[in-house]
Amino acid sequence: MLISILAALALTTTLGSDDQDVAADQPPVLQLEAIDVAPADPLRSTAGDYAAYHGVVADLRSAPIGSGEDLDSAMDRLTAFYVHDRLVRAWIAYTSLIAAQHPEYLDDVRELADYYGAQAAMSGLLYDPTYAISFTHADTAEASVVDALERDSAEIREVSDRYRAAAYDLQSTRWALARSGDRTDRLSALQHAGSGPSVPLSDDFLLSLDSRLQGVVPASALYDHPEIARIGAYTTPQLSLTIGQAAIDPDRDRIGRILSVAALQAISNDPSQSTELIDALLSDPVVERCLTWARLDLQQCVAAGHFKYEDSFCIAEHALLDVSRCLGVTAATGTDSGDGG
Repeated sequence: MLISILAALALTTTLGSDDQDVAADQPPVLQLEAIDVAPADPLRSTAGDYAAYHGVVADLRSAPIGSGEDLDSAMDRLTAFYVHDRLVRAWIAYTSLIAAQHPEYLDDVRELADYYGAQAAMSGLLYDPTYAISFTHADTAEASVVDALERDSAEIREVSDRYRAAAYDLQSTRWALARSGDRTDRLSALQHAGSGPSVPLSDDFLLSLDSRLQGVVPASALYDHPEIARIGAYTTPQLSLTIGQAAIDPDRDRIGRILSVAALQAISNDPSQSTELIDALLSDPVVERCLTWARLDLQQCVAAGHFKYEDSFCIAEHALLDVSRCLGVTAATGTDSGDGG
């Protein structure tokens, strides 16, 4: 289906060259207007999964770590999102909605579409995602995406630190010092976590997502919605660059892919066609492979552990810290195999 769409785009661009020559004589027309997408829009539904994932992360900030069942629950809730490409698609969809909150950037894209034709603009964005970051106001949209991803990654790392510290504290408790024994059931639970159908997000949640996005905020700001979290007050991590630290150098392909999704959504006049094109851009094999390694390393870590407190370390290192690296703004790589601590 995608190949046929690409062929149609190329054919339309060729056949419409005469019309484009005429259009080239006309000044571009800006279309500065807010995006009006129904709550049932599939891009927002997909993005809701990312917010739901961060709701789980937020819950683990204060969730009890007082039994083996607590550790098992934390593992299962996290790994449910690491199946196939679920979290990757949600991650790109969510950040593209953040990019879409910058009307100046969307106007740059619409100006291009008005001047050369929507089909030609869509072809360029699809074939070369980094083209999306070449527009005049792309830097502001990129800055918001990078800031949101960094703040969300900081939240994951903070929870990782909590479970790492617990791995040491639990060594003074009797239940955590008990030998794990056969780990077949635990490994089977991890293997099948998230294999069932996802629970659809309610329209109320998606409307809350829309209202939050109007303020250009990261997923961490959605934690107070009852459908995705049960926590107390949340304080946004304060990130600062100190002397001697290197500035963040975002992966251009990754940011370009995110901005391209926002751009395609803005200029497409055919919802069915844009859905196919956007669906292709929601796939990031590099991040998918990174998350697959994180999940496999978690399973290996659990299998190698002899005591229950070691599971807390496995959660910290592989179910959280590795994932924060995968979902960061720099190029993700497959993680090394864990040794269980």
